[in-house]
Amino acid sequence: MNSASPPTFEKQPLSLPAWFRQRIPDMEQVRKLKGMFREGNLHTVCESAHCPNMGECWSKGVATFMILGDLCTRACRFCAVAAGNPLSVDENEPRQVAAAILKMRLRYVVVTSVARDDLPDEGAGHFVRTIAAIREISPATKIEVLIPDFSARAECLKAVVAAGPEVISHNIETVRRFSPIVRPQADYERSLNVLRTLKDLSGELLVKSSLMVGLGESLAEIEATMKDLIANGCDMLTIGQYLSPSREKRHLPVARYATPGEFDEYKRLGLGLGFKHVMSGPLVRSSYIAEEGYRECLEALNPRGA
Repeated sequence: MNSASPPTFEKQPLSLPAWFRQRIPDMEQVRKLKGMFREGNLHTVCESAHCPNMGECWSKGVATFMILGDLCTRACRFCAVAAGNPLSVDENEPRQVAAAILKMRLRYVVVTSVARDDLPDEGAGHFVRTIAAIREISPATKIEVLIPDFSARAECLKAVVAAGPEVISHNIETVRRFSPIVRPQADYERSLNVLRTLKDLSGELLVKSSLMVGLGESLAEIEATMKDLIANGCDMLTIGQYLSPSREKRHLPVARYATPGEFDEYKRLGLGLGFKHVMSGPLVRSSYIAEEGYRECLEALNPRGA
């Protein structure tokens, strides 16, 4: 096997360790939210990406909205979101998302999307309209957006920054060595460029990224990725265990499960390198308890008594 390649499904999948066990969520609340999303023709990345925290978050009335449909123009090998030719953009979606946020009384919301390489602006304008609708209908809600790379087009990134979210996140996903295989239609350097451009456009903006482990990367590679992110203006980092969505050829298998102790070490390493916030754990995902990271960053920037 090429040393640059993550593993393929040649053996039985690894069994989940005991630390992945979770409490049974409040299923009544889960059903209630699912009904609300279907009624508004809304999508959540919680469902589309098979997030392991969906039950926990939904039972607390927390969800990450996914705009621009549920079909992605890319087919990353770690992602459960379906790939294909997307439908036309729903122009009512921004207000529907905002109305759901108001109904849920969310203090903090994360909005993400599929990649839409088929659109002239790759979906940047739809993010802007969604942010504007939330500001109008639920002005007290803090907004985090998790964006695709928009092909690193400065005008697209500038438009989203100008819309004024509190946090903009773009995920590096994996270490440099595995990036061409894990994200064949993306690029490691392009993602770093996106993060740097976001920070350059607004020094006050909080910039966030996310990293998966478990594909066969080394600790040295994880540290190198952290340093690349810091050097390109990233303030916040989440680190979680990669879980293969399926045994389909498109999806990569898990090479190993990092232990809770290793995740603690990743957090210490990241904070020592200069991140203002690091959330690291087996079930951590980029939008998991996102408000906590935002608040922690504000505290780091404006400590009490300063």
